[in-house]
Amino acid sequence: MPGKQHEVSFRFLAQPTDVNFGGKVHGGMVMKWIDQAGYACAVAWSGAYCVTASVSGIQFVKPILIGDLVTVRARLIHTGRSSMHMAVDVLARDLRSDEHRLATSCVMVFVALDAPDGKPTPVPAWEPRDDRERQLQEQAMRLMNLSKEMEQLVDAHVAEGV
Repeated sequence: MPGKQHEVSFRFLAQPTDVNFGGKVHGGMVMKWIDQAGYACAVAWSGAYCVTASVSGIQFVKPILIGDLVTVRARLIHTGRSSMHMAVDVLARDLRSDEHRLATSCVMVFVALDAPDGKPTPVPAWEPRDDRERQLQEQAMRLMNLSKEMEQLVDAHVAEGV
């Protein structure tokens, strides 16, 4: 039933095929994992096919190494009419030393689409249940406003013919 699951976690080991020439998991692979977890959370909440509309504030904080246990956690932090904002964290754990670290974080926006013609479709409303969820929702609102400001700047730049 849509509107029930507001958090999704994926867990797996970082593999040799995931790394770059420096021996660390490359950013493109991390971004793929982020998109997959965000998509799964958006579909679980909305019950509809969803597309990625934006990724904001992606921060690569610490490297992920081969053999690290990786957890990608996506959680709903705000809903619009047809959009869902997700906070996504990528956590890495060295199984030998039991060191845990935040590797990457970002906020994503997904839009739910209806089946027949792919038009935006309404999603169930989400309400924060505690202070932490209220803070995350406020962060989503600030990022949404910043994105609108950036869009206006780009539009003005394009209008100047540059």
